[in-house]
This record gives sequence, C-alpha cells and structure tokens, in this order.
Amino acid sequence: MKLRHLIKQYVTLKQSLGFRFRTEQRILKGFDQAMGGITLGQVRPVAVRTYLDGRGPVTLYWLRKWGTLRGLYRFALARGMVRRCPLPLRAPKVAAHFTPYIYSQSELRRLLQAITPERTNGVSPQTVRTLLLLLYGAGLRLSEALKLEPADVDVPAHLLHVRHSKFFKSRLVPIGPKLTKVLADHLAERPACAGSRRFLCANKGTPVSRATAERIFRALRLAAEVKRPTGCRYQPRLHDLRHTMATHCWVNAYRTGADVQALLVNLSVYLGHVSLSGTQKYLTITPDLHRQAGARFARYALGGSHE
Repeated sequence: MKLRHLIKQYVTLKQSLGFRFRTEQRILKGFDQAMGGITLGQVRPVAVRTYLDGRGPVTLYWLRKWGTLRGLYRFALARGMVRRCPLPLRAPKVAAHFTPYIYSQSELRRLLQAITPERTNGVSPQTVRTLLLLLYGAGLRLSEALKLEPADVDVPAHLLHVRHSKFFKSRLVPIGPKLTKVLADHLAERPACAGSRRFLCANKGTPVSRATAERIFRALRLAAEVKRPTGCRYQPRLHDLRHTMATHCWVNAYRTGADVQALLVNLSVYLGHVSLSGTQKYLTITPDLHRQAGARFARYALGGSHE
C-alpha cells in the first residue's frame, strides 16, 4: 500500500470522528512528500528521523510531528498494514522554550505605517490594516479573523461573534469604540467583497488565506524593521499580536491599580480559552511589566495600600 493511501484513510477517520485535524493533515502531507510517494514497506527509520529533524534545532513542532506520526502508525499497526513502527522510541529534549514576541507601541505604529499597495499585493491596504487591528485590538486568532463574516460584526452593539473556533467554541467579543469605527469603515468600503461571505477578502473577492496574510506580514515586518536580535531562529509572527494584546492588558492593569487576578479570569473568557493555564501562557514578562509590578509592590510595602 502507498503511504499516501494510508494517510488518506487515517485523516478521513479522524475527521469523521469530529476532529478538525488540519495541522496534522499538513504534517502528514509533508511527511508523504518527504518520503517521495513510496509504499509503507519502504519507509526507513533514517528517512523518518531526517523528516522530523528538519533543518534547525529541536523545537516543540518536532514533538507535534512525532506525535502525529505515532498516531498514524498506531492506526496502521492495529489494522495489520505494517509490522513495525519506524519512529524513534523517544523524543529528544527540546532545545529552548519559545518566547512570543511582544510588540511595543512604537513597533505597532511602524507596522501600520508600512502598509502600502506594493507590500499588500493582491489585498487592499485597508483590509490589511483592519486585519492587524483586529488581531491586536480584539485579540483574535488569525483563523478567527479570516473566517469572520459581515453578519458577525455587530457595529451598533460593539460586538464580534466568533463562531466554532478552537475547541469548537463560539463566543461574543466586546470591542472598543476605536476598533468599532475601523470595522464600520471597512464594512462601508469593501466593494471588492460584494457577494463574498468573508468580512476580509482579497481584491478579487476571494477569502484572504493564512499563507497570503503571513506573506504580507513578512513584507511589513521587514519594512518596519521589527525583528528579534540577529541569530534568533524565530522572528515576530502575526499570532504574536494576540500575545501582545494580552500582555499589554496585564501591564495596564498594574499601571491603573486594577484587580490583576480578576483580569486573568476575564482575559481567559475574552480570548476563548478553556482554562486559566491557557491564558497564563499568553502573559510574557516584559521590562514594562517588571516596572509596573515593582511600583505596585512598592506602594503596598511603603504605603500600606492593599490595591
């Protein structure tokens, strides 16, 4: 049996059980391409390890690929399609913990200023600006923003309706007056999207794909000179706008004397997480957060305040 036929059966089964399985499907497709369209019996442990290792250090994505392939081979072994599993028995130690990039206000402004028709080729500058402000202003996941429909944007109520997102959850997302105006302006000026189901669409009226959004963002990031120090493997991502929103809310809570613990609960609901631990991963310790937390402790220790 061809490897691709096994993968097709496995993906079909998982999706029939209600799993989205999109990332896993991409991993399995890449695995088949890396193996060269061979049969199951021709898959060798050395080739599998080469695919898993890729070109850089071991990351959490290595573990994601390994786990996905383990599921595939459990499926195959249980049905007698293969006699052995060519995967490594153990996963290597992950090199370093990934830290999201937290944009400064200055960097956010430079990204917006970098939006030009030349850099957003195929998508209007207004659409790209609206996308970036959605990701930061409402803390949406990229997939959530790209799947929004015009009916999901309730301008009079200052609400977004995010439908069937991660973990198959839907939620209402309140938005502020500035972001509401941005979305209202976009609704009024999207002639290319006439008849399209998507709130954000390309110049031809087709939905904006994840690959297109990430390609445009790379161009903006380079033009705005927003980057990690030389030698870092990971550069700032679109998804980091969501991390930035959560961290900026955290800093502002310390700055204004708000209830930080209550904020964590509210953020968890707002971001669509299933637990507080998921939200905690979005909170990155920045120099500004250190300063604000230190200032609050100083006020408490020296002034006896319980704020």
